[in-house]
Amino acid sequence: MVGKKSGRALFKEEGLQRTDNNMEFTTWPQVPMINQKNYYTEFLKRDDQALAVRLQQEAHLNARKKAAVDIDRARAQAAHDGIPFAEADPDLDDDVVMDDVLGDNYGSKTIVIHVGSQNMRIGLATDALPKTIPMVIAKKADRSEAEDGEPRPKRIKLDTDVPSEEWFGDEFAKEYNAMAQDYKVSRRAKKRRVLPNSRELVTKWNSTTPPETIPEHSDPMRIDWTELPANPKAAPDYIVGAAALRIPEQSKPRYRLHWPIRHGWLNERDYQNRSVLEGDFFLIIEQSIRTELEIPRKKDWTQYSCVFIVPDLYEKVMVGKVLEQLIRNFGFQRVCFLQESTAATFGAGFGTACIVDIGAQKTSISCVEDGMVMEESRINLKMGGYDVTETFAKMMLFDRFNYSDFNLMRRHDFLLAEELKERFTTMSDENVSVQLFDFHVRAFGQKTRKYSSKIYDEGTLAPMGYFRPAIFDHADKLDGRRSIVSRSVDLYNGHPNDPLSKAQMAVVLYVKEAISSAVLAPPAQTTQPLPTNLTPTPNKPRPLPLPSHLNPDPENTPRSSPAASPAPDDPGTPHPPTNDDTNPDDPPEPKSAAPDTALIDRTVPVMPLDTAILTSIHHATLPPTHSETERRRRDLLGGIILVGGGAKTPHLASFLETRLRAVMAQYPKEILVAMPPREMDPAVLVWKGGSIFGKLRMTNDSWIGGEEYDRLGSRILGYKCIWHW
Repeated sequence: MVGKKSGRALFKEEGLQRTDNNMEFTTWPQVPMINQKNYYTEFLKRDDQALAVRLQQEAHLNARKKAAVDIDRARAQAAHDGIPFAEADPDLDDDVVMDDVLGDNYGSKTIVIHVGSQNMRIGLATDALPKTIPMVIAKKADRSEAEDGEPRPKRIKLDTDVPSEEWFGDEFAKEYNAMAQDYKVSRRAKKRRVLPNSRELVTKWNSTTPPETIPEHSDPMRIDWTELPANPKAAPDYIVGAAALRIPEQSKPRYRLHWPIRHGWLNERDYQNRSVLEGDFFLIIEQSIRTELEIPRKKDWTQYSCVFIVPDLYEKVMVGKVLEQLIRNFGFQRVCFLQESTAATFGAGFGTACIVDIGAQKTSISCVEDGMVMEESRINLKMGGYDVTETFAKMMLFDRFNYSDFNLMRRHDFLLAEELKERFTTMSDENVSVQLFDFHVRAFGQKTRKYSSKIYDEGTLAPMGYFRPAIFDHADKLDGRRSIVSRSVDLYNGHPNDPLSKAQMAVVLYVKEAISSAVLAPPAQTTQPLPTNLTPTPNKPRPLPLPSHLNPDPENTPRSSPAASPAPDDPGTPHPPTNDDTNPDDPPEPKSAAPDTALIDRTVPVMPLDTAILTSIHHATLPPTHSETERRRRDLLGGIILVGGGAKTPHLASFLETRLRAVMAQYPKEILVAMPPREMDPAVLVWKGGSIFGKLRMTNDSWIGGEEYDRLGSRILGYKCIWHW
């Protein structure tokens, strides 16, 4: 074979010579192929490549430099004065309270805000207690809410010839009579004295006793109404907080009350415009900062930080809007978000607990371990103290309450109902008997009316609705939902990305089987797509022995996303997992099918309080090993804490503990339901935990500044939230 000839040989033999003009074959850039065997990149694999982390590290470094300079200056000054310098160098990595560290009182410049459906708690982190402000705004209108709205409680039949037993329909009458009969049986089982004609005594007295009229000058407890200018044109356009509830019904000009938050959500039922709804929400907060915290000038707000407490089952659209307003409109220096249950554990001083937060219109239950909320344990029930107030009024009217014109839409009647609930509702059956009591109806421009009425067991049966939610009215709790505020969706696949929870989905299954009144009629069309990103979950250790609706088929158990949200918005219904390694002593648990997506969107999530607590603990105690499950279960059952305004119902904790021990008989000593320690008001415990959190150095990792938000927007929440965003 002839070998390849060199260039010199070709030139000598054949006269051929290779030449090169140094021209490329193409001007297009040539990209070499990637070596697949040695491919590596560091993109977003180091902390210094993330803007949020980089800015945080720079701020931390600057703080340490400033602290070192201040210490050196103090040491030099002490040496110059001949005084020994004994102060130890502070360790900025310790999680200690930031009060008066290096001469600064951080809590005095930190505002803590906790917004509820009925009240808002706001104050500085250094305050012992927050300011409680009704979450309401009164705006000029042609008619008041009482003149333009349907009376509450809703009367199906309201006629002078119709007896009061038929005012609220057959379903309420049947449920109320069943509760009264069961309560009578339980009292007899406890050897309590029960008179057979107690209810007849109540109805006869109430139907035959007229009110007594008292002149206003003879009433020592007359109300101080909100004064308006004599000239209607000079009246303010809006009034916020407690003053709005004291505006006379027949005022000139008329004012209409608006509640921006309803059942823990934005109130889409009573608003037709999203900008107006959000404007009222932030206007209440803004005016409260100006008047209650006495910081009137907005230019001073740039010196303040803000800790904003959000629900465990939050909505990303709302949290992102709050962040935008607090940074852009309010001008706060930095903002931090904290979940309610985490704040409650900070306020109570517990590291591991099951937090039961009973608010005015929602009840949230979550298990917390080492200061972090267990994601799959979060439950949001759309019932609370207002349902007890309304049901208590319905029960008294059912028993021929002599103030038959009771209407919670009227401002003075609403305040009267709250007063009567605080006076007479209790979960103890020791002193239940026919009671005679007096109350006064005070309306602007009218003489005070003094009523003498009797009640029997209404004060106990009304809060019993926490354990029998079918007695509550759930008809309009989903009205207007998703009509003006859209849900958050994933930018890549368009799927809803608000958090999900297996425990919340178990509530939907329960409602489907047990409370038909909480399932709304199906709409004409359902266009919401089914989720496609749910995958089966492997078997887990043996769960708690709960009712059958909590243990469906494990083969059809999809996995939820890492967070949780209210049931009507969730596109899928994950089931609680089960395990083949079951205890032969446990009763058999039948299988249950998953409800369709349309059913979830039209279901009001409600469940008996004791069952909901066990459901939350059930989904929180599913580690890989059985021994770990048992340890967690005992810790959570022994750390159930009642917080929120509804938790102030007398003897609720002991009643709940008795119910739980009856269900979980295998834990006779472990179950403990407690109120907040140190006799702290349970209604403000969550705010108190937020104030403590706002003064810890570790919250530096959670603060969001203006520069970070300007660059990343709401995406910064994925880096800054201490939970999985």
